[in-house]
Amino acid sequence: MSTERPFGKYGGQYVPEALMPALEELNEAYERYVLNNEDGFVDEFRERLRDFGGRPTPLQYAEQLSARYDRDIYLKREDLLHGGAHKLNNALGQVLLAKYMGKERIIAETGAGQHGTATAMAAAHLDMPCEIYMGETDISRQRPNVFRMRLNGAEVNPVTTGRGTLKEAISETMRDWAATVERTHYVIGSIVGPAPFPSMVRDFQAVISEEAREQLRDQTGSLPDSVVACAGGGSNTMGTFHHFVKDDDVGLYAVEAGGDSLSVDEEAGVAPNSASLSTGEEGVLHGARTRLLQDSDGQILESHSVSAGLDYAGVGPELAHLVDTNRVSPVNVDDELALNAFHRLSQTEGIIPALETAHAFGFLEAVEAGKRDAALGETVVVNVSGRGDKDLETVVEETTARDIDAGPDMDLFRQVGRSAGDGK
Repeated sequence: MSTERPFGKYGGQYVPEALMPALEELNEAYERYVLNNEDGFVDEFRERLRDFGGRPTPLQYAEQLSARYDRDIYLKREDLLHGGAHKLNNALGQVLLAKYMGKERIIAETGAGQHGTATAMAAAHLDMPCEIYMGETDISRQRPNVFRMRLNGAEVNPVTTGRGTLKEAISETMRDWAATVERTHYVIGSIVGPAPFPSMVRDFQAVISEEAREQLRDQTGSLPDSVVACAGGGSNTMGTFHHFVKDDDVGLYAVEAGGDSLSVDEEAGVAPNSASLSTGEEGVLHGARTRLLQDSDGQILESHSVSAGLDYAGVGPELAHLVDTNRVSPVNVDDELALNAFHRLSQTEGIIPALETAHAFGFLEAVEAGKRDAALGETVVVNVSGRGDKDLETVVEETTARDIDAGPDMDLFRQVGRSAGDGK
C-alpha cells in the first residue's frame, strides 16, 4: 500500500496489494500518453472530442438571469456535449487510454447514469466491451439512462448492497477490477479514488475551464469575478476550476448538496446531505484520503441528495485540499432550493438542467435572496454540467410532494404527479 499524497495531506493509494501493479501501469501510461503526448495520444483525444463529442461547447451570456441578478451571468454549456453532460470528456479519454494500454474490457460505476452513459458511448465508439455497475436505488430513479447504456451495448449490473447508490457501485466495481485487472480498465467517473485517477480525470475534464477562460476573454476581454459549479465527487467542479486556480482574483465556489439538513444522525448512520466539503472530516474512502461523511468511529455515513449524481459520501482529494487552503469556497443548497432553481432556469433561459446543475443555480438564487453571503462580483461563469432529461420523473415527483411552486405549469405538475402515483 502506497500512501503518497499529491494534494497536501490528501490523495494517495489506499488499496489492496493486488491493485498496486495496475495503478503503477496506469500511472506510467498517464505520464507517457496524457502528460507527454506519446504516440500523439492527446492529439487523437482532442480530435475525437471535437468530431465525436462536439467540442468546443458554447459559453452563453444568460440575458434573463443577468437581468434578474443584476450581474453578468455566463453559462458554460456542457449540457450540449454529446450525451448531455460533461462526463464524456473523461470517459472518452480513459477508454482511449485503455486502448493504448492494450486492455480488452471496460468497467465503470455510475450514480446519476451520466458517467455510465458516457462510458458506454465511448466504449461503443472505440469498439470495447463494457460493463456498468449501478446501485438499484439509482437504477429506479434514472431509468432513461439505464436504457441508454444498454442501447449502446453495455451490460448494466445492479448493486443491491447498502442503499444501492454511488458508494456501493464504486465498491463493487473495484472488486471486479481487482479480480480482472490484467485485461480490464476501470473508468472512474470522478476525481476520486487512488492516484493517479484524481489527477487524470481532472486533466481530461480541464478542457471545460480551458475553453471557458479563452471564450470569456474573447467576449469581454477579461476574466470572471467568480466561477460556480456543483460538487459531488468533483469532476465537473475541478474541470471548471482548473485553469482559474492560479488566478487569485477569481472566486471559486463549489456548490454541494445540502439535502434535507446539514445535521448528522450517527445512531442511524445517516447524513441527510452530501456536503462533504462543508461538513465532512478527514478519512479514507475508495482508495484515497479525503474529506468525507463519517461518524465518530470513522464509519462511512449514508449520504442523501435529491440528485443521484451528488449522492456520495466523499469528495475528490484535490478539492478537499483547495478548500483547506482557502482557494475554493464550499457552499451548499438544500433539495428545495435546487428544485426551485431547476424550474427557474427552465423558464427563464429555456434550459432544462440536470438536478446536479440546479444546485449551482440554487446557490445564485440563495445569494440573490440574501440566504447566502458571497461576493460573486459583476461577472460570473456557471457550469451547466448536464441536461435534465434524466431527472424529469424525479422532478415531477419531488415538486408535487413538496408542493413547490413550478410557476404557470403547477397544475400540470400536480396532474402528472397524481397519474404517476396511480401507476398510470
